[in-house]
Amino acid sequence: MESRIVRVGDAALHVGVTGDGPDVVVLSGGPGCVQYLERDDLAPREHRAWFPEPRGVGRSGGGPHTMEEAVADLEGIRAAAGVDRWIVLGHSWGADLAVRYAVEHPGSVAAVVGVAGRGPQLDRTWSEAYEAGKPSEPAVEIDWVPAVHAALSRSFTEWAHRPDLWRGLADCAVPMRFVAAGDDIRPSWPLEQLAALVPRGRFTTVPGVPHDFWFTHPGVWTEVVTDTCLAAAGHGR
Repeated sequence: MESRIVRVGDAALHVGVTGDGPDVVVLSGGPGCVQYLERDDLAPREHRAWFPEPRGVGRSGGGPHTMEEAVADLEGIRAAAGVDRWIVLGHSWGADLAVRYAVEHPGSVAAVVGVAGRGPQLDRTWSEAYEAGKPSEPAVEIDWVPAVHAALSRSFTEWAHRPDLWRGLADCAVPMRFVAAGDDIRPSWPLEQLAALVPRGRFTTVPGVPHDFWFTHPGVWTEVVTDTCLAAAGHGR
């Protein structure tokens, strides 16, 4: 894994890079978590993987920011890296950011692979199921920055309330593959809805794994993200 510093606006952002092949940018969750997916063994095989650490978190400079700024940071990193288009692979919150990025910059995104995301919704029954399941979820220790989490959570709510949200999704021609973890405490119906809404959407479930299966089942994670990235970009097995 190579470490790079990319300056975007007033912030110096840390980006890990590994592998060779088509470019894929890998987004961690939270929001406001460190880049917990930045490991060679978790990177999609047969790809060159980019692992940005979010603004204001871990090794990246800056501070609390909006989703608009997070999308702008991804575009800044892509331009600085000289990448024309890349697959956007996101886990949890990162999957939701990937969807917004594709809608707003479709020319930069070859495909979206969203794993265990929430989807752009604020449904009470979804939240109740999530809260009820917390005691049974496998514990994974991940560093995070509360101020960044709070700012991005507010921005997510604003995005979910936008009157043009669903119109933009329905018009987005970027291929999108949504993957649910079979034992996730988070209901998967929002991902199924997204897959049915976007013109080139697909939905699958990985049975027998929890939300953070990158941690509990790393071999399964790598197989799933490799195969899904290849399939999403039209090189499927």
